[in-house]
Parts: sequence; structure tokens; C-alpha cells
Amino acid sequence: MSTHVLRCDGAPVPIALASLPTTQASAIPDATALDELLPVMAADSLPRLIVLGEDAGLAAVLTHLLRTERLGVELGYVPVDRTYGSRAYETGTGSAAAKRALEGKAQETPLVRDDTGSVLIGRATIVGERGQKLEGEAYVDDTRLFTGKVAALHISPMLELPGLQATVQRGLRKRRWIEGRALQLGTSGAIVTRDGITADRIVKRSTFYRHHEPWLLVR
Repeated sequence: MSTHVLRCDGAPVPIALASLPTTQASAIPDATALDELLPVMAADSLPRLIVLGEDAGLAAVLTHLLRTERLGVELGYVPVDRTYGSRAYETGTGSAAAKRALEGKAQETPLVRDDTGSVLIGRATIVGERGQKLEGEAYVDDTRLFTGKVAALHISPMLELPGLQATVQRGLRKRRWIEGRALQLGTSGAIVTRDGITADRIVKRSTFYRHHEPWLLVR
């Protein structure tokens, strides 16, 4: 098995990973950098890539693997601090996460993507235009999540099946998360933020769902 490190945006390198071959990348690795790295790793029958960075960086890597049909690559995740993704996938942070990414076993894990083909690692938040209340209707599988207006809609992936969970924000009320395979939203207009990256266009519909193939998370 060959193991390679992708260091995003100068993230600190834990001692356990210091001797491994490392590729430098931006906070959100672009396709060119990954296209240069992945064929080198493909020479091994069990390639493992350890991503140092934030949720958006790992999401970009996994989105590229999805689009290029390379989901057979094992992925370890080493965030510096706790993120929505590190909590969802229970990876830990820093040195503990590095040890797990290096010594752990790859497990088939539900892959959550949206209708743009982008993978979600930690949290998606949907609000109305100009940050106003979100107006519309949303379902998780056959369960209606809300109809009318809410402050925001949140979606997160899960470590186990059915794959994702969603909730709505209504003032100070305690949130109730609904689990399912897919979330569908119809709205008069919304802005979607995925793993901290806000889309630059308004959408009338948005769907997040579990892909038919899993990804290989090292834990």
C-alpha cells in the first residue's frame, strides 16, 4: 500500500506523517493538482491519500474522485481543529487523527452529494435570498421537514446508513434532526453554502442525497 499526503493551505504536518511523500495544494485543491497526483498513486493496488486541511478541501478531493470514477482510493482526514466533518465522521484532529489516518482501516462510508455533483463532508446551510428566511417546502425521503418559512435549513452527512440528516432552524427551538437517504427542497429562491463555501447563484430547487457508491474513509 502506498500512502501520500495532500497538504492544503500549509496545514501543520503531524510528526507521524512527516516522512511521507507530500503534495502542497491550495485550501481547496484544484483538478490540475489532483490529476497530477492520482495517476502516481494508481500505480499501487491500494492507494491511500491523507488530506490535511478543512472540510472544503476534503470535499473537493472527494468530488474529484467521484467525477473521475476513482472512489477506490482510501482517504484519511486530518483537520487541525474540530470541524463539522470531523464530528460527523469521528476522525479526531491533529496527531490523533494522523495516527488514525495512517494506521486505521478503510471503511465503506455513505457518500453524500448534491444535484450539482458536489460532495458534502460536514455541513450545508440553505437560507433565503440576501440571507433572509428560507421560504418553501422540504422533505427528507417521505417525511416533510417543513413548509412555509424557516430561518435556515441544515444538512449533514452521517457515518452510517441511511446517509444524511437534516434539520431546520426556527428561533431558539431545539432542533430535531431527520435521517434519510435524500433531502429535496423547493423554494422561491435560496442560497446554498456547502462546507463553508457559498454558491454564487440563487436556486429554486436543491437536492442532497446518498450516492449509490460509498467512499473509503480510513478510521
